[in-house]
Amino acid sequence: MLDLDLELHQGSFTLQGRLTLEQPVSGLFGPSGCGKSTLLRAIAGLTRPQAGYINLDGIPLFDARKRIDLPPHRRRVGLVFQDSPLFPHLSVRHNLLYGFKLLPSAQRQFTPTQVVDLLDIGHLLHRRPRHLSGGERQRVALGRTLLASPRLLLLDEPLAALDEGLKQQILPFLRRVRDELRLPMLYVSHAINEILYLTPHLAVMEQGRILGQGPFLEVIRQDHILGLARSLGLENVLQVTVSRHEPDTGCTTVRYDHHELHLPLSALPPGTETWIALRAADVALARHPIADITIQNQVPGRVVGLRRIADRVLAEVDVGVPILAEITVKAIHDLGLMEGDTVYCLFKARAWHYLGTA
Repeated sequence: MLDLDLELHQGSFTLQGRLTLEQPVSGLFGPSGCGKSTLLRAIAGLTRPQAGYINLDGIPLFDARKRIDLPPHRRRVGLVFQDSPLFPHLSVRHNLLYGFKLLPSAQRQFTPTQVVDLLDIGHLLHRRPRHLSGGERQRVALGRTLLASPRLLLLDEPLAALDEGLKQQILPFLRRVRDELRLPMLYVSHAINEILYLTPHLAVMEQGRILGQGPFLEVIRQDHILGLARSLGLENVLQVTVSRHEPDTGCTTVRYDHHELHLPLSALPPGTETWIALRAADVALARHPIADITIQNQVPGRVVGLRRIADRVLAEVDVGVPILAEITVKAIHDLGLMEGDTVYCLFKARAWHYLGTA
């Protein structure tokens, strides 16, 4: 468990707040410049707060009152940045082993073979960093951090510098780290879909303050957080299973619960579990199924919540899983929608995008 209460000043910026994370994996969500990276640097021991404390599993890493401030190497907290530099003069193998060799054998949690296999980087071992793609460099940086056997892994927007295709490649490796190594993680991002792919538990930051923390669907019901999430691009994330492909029509059909969805053609084999994402603004609602329309994904559900944000309404619809739809106030008024009503969620196939395999 990570428990902290900090006050940290850097120039005109102030970070102040209490955070308690009890889940094995948690997300930290907020806009750029809100203090997410500063908070991670304080946890890792790279930035010193002026007041407060940081405890990891009951062990104080920092306590201003008790004058405790463990140096970074004694905290055993791993930090991966969006562009973690590798040693350019060393091969991938020697980059991976750099921290591993410095550890006493009793503290080594993972073996090089285990990490290399987990991240599928065996074919890269003899290369130098300049011959790696952006996604390959991030996997090697993650592997180097894992081989230092941290007690907590901090991921500071590790995919921010990658395009969508590379993000889809890296996200499944982060899930493997979570599931196979069972290493506690704090994943920082301003992309809500990346966090929800890894965990439903998150804390929300803005302007150096912790606005709230807990399960996503509970936290998002707070008005000040809802407005912030919407401004950053609120997305739905759904776990599905690939059913079949229709190359002639450019369509892949997936299923969740007892529903089917038609998505852009994928190369994933039938039976594969994967995750898909869709912006709340790309969900339309209708009272009844609509015939003679190009939108073929029409899924029935029940309205379980309506929250107004300025001239928009965020509707939460239960379609077997919660789906958020961002609708105009006028549309809600014209349809006379109320909580408890049955509606149909309309999704364009091309509005969905794949996040990665489960």
